[in-house]
Amino acid sequence: MHQLNELDASFLFLESETTPMHIGGVYIFDASEREKALTFDDFRDYLNHRLHLAGFFRQKLMTLPFNLDRPYWIDDPDFDINRHLESVDLQGGGYDALMDLAGERLATLLPRTRPLWQVTWIDGFGRDSLLPVDGFALVVRVHHAAVDAFSGEEVMGKLLEYTPDTPTKTRPPAWQPEPAPRAEQLLTRASLNLLRKPFQFMTLTQSTMTAALRDLLEHPIGRLRAARDVLGAPRTPFNRNLTERRRLHNTSIDLARLKTLKAAIGPDISLNDLVLGICAEALNRYMVSHGIDTRESLVALTPVSVRSRSLRQPTGNQMSAMLVSLATDEPDPARRVARIRDNTRTSENYREAIAADRLTERLPSTLVALSTRLYSEFHLAQHYQPAFNLPITNVPGPQVPLYLKGARLVHQINSAPLFHGAGLAILAQSYAGAVHVNLTTCPDLVPDGEQLAELIETAVEAIEANVMAGMDK
Repeated sequence: MHQLNELDASFLFLESETTPMHIGGVYIFDASEREKALTFDDFRDYLNHRLHLAGFFRQKLMTLPFNLDRPYWIDDPDFDINRHLESVDLQGGGYDALMDLAGERLATLLPRTRPLWQVTWIDGFGRDSLLPVDGFALVVRVHHAAVDAFSGEEVMGKLLEYTPDTPTKTRPPAWQPEPAPRAEQLLTRASLNLLRKPFQFMTLTQSTMTAALRDLLEHPIGRLRAARDVLGAPRTPFNRNLTERRRLHNTSIDLARLKTLKAAIGPDISLNDLVLGICAEALNRYMVSHGIDTRESLVALTPVSVRSRSLRQPTGNQMSAMLVSLATDEPDPARRVARIRDNTRTSENYREAIAADRLTERLPSTLVALSTRLYSEFHLAQHYQPAFNLPITNVPGPQVPLYLKGARLVHQINSAPLFHGAGLAILAQSYAGAVHVNLTTCPDLVPDGEQLAELIETAVEAIEANVMAGMDK
């Protein structure tokens, strides 16, 4: 048993019918190298032997009356893997049918009465150049309260294999659910936690103001300019209240190509700077084509893993985040990447001052949830300037192929949760020599999402052309 931190709990309380808070996506496998086809029963047996690798598979939520304190993860004594798996025959459908099905599943809430994950097995592909003939797909949903994008990638790395050779099956360790805690024990803890909140909040305020003041004194002019750039993002058509619909779009870029481009722009440019610059160029072109005002720079929320500095638990959310101006008001795509580099370096100081896990640990998640519900119910996203326009996450992944019982993972389209005021999220994830740029959209706010995905490649070409033009001068 362990208690959710405030950031994890916030993802529970932020959830509503139109804002499911799970991550995951679509994983497409090629099984042509296997001697015989892989079946749903094979997959169920495979997963059943790996449940011990991540605790959230067999843990469910235990809440306190009136949400007096954060929920707890406890072992589910009635755990049954069959309640978390389903099989769907695509009946000759192609890539579009697969993505339609994925969109439906990703728009559906996970039941709170059992462990918060679900996997849909999909086979029966028709002939489609985007799908392997002898293949299958998994649509995976795991609640954001259990994992973040960084720990989710670690979990997938544990569940899959690094070789097509299926290892000898071993008996998984015996699992015996721990008894649930007594209600009076949790109520005592809740009382102590409530008493600590005011003092924790005063400590947070003092440390945040000290860090911000020190940073301003060290770099007054540049910091004031940077603060002006990110304090209040421009209103766009995709910064409104969401509907229930979801859609995934994806494109891939060769990783070696990006590394070459990064080095050509400048020695201190990071891959993350370049990814943000590519997204900025694509967003700018998309907005121009849809008649959206581009005079003000878009602002991105960029989550950053702090797992390397805070190995408190193998899953859950261990993130910080920073607001970064995407410099979309800069016409030169290559120069924009350099400006983004400066913006990210500036934001790092504020990230340290108000890291997401420190802030939420001192603000009750129920208060955050109430504020968000009011924001949603009164459609405030339609009337007020947003704090940021979209989240953009860059997650490093394995550079060698992964396998599931000899079937090779050939494509992954990762999803991110959306919330009111942000109808678009971009998640870039590297895998096997490529960076996969994944877009989760609410199509009622972001029409023609496939065009935005196509503009990612156009953006890379535009940055390359500007870099080459600069070299020729």
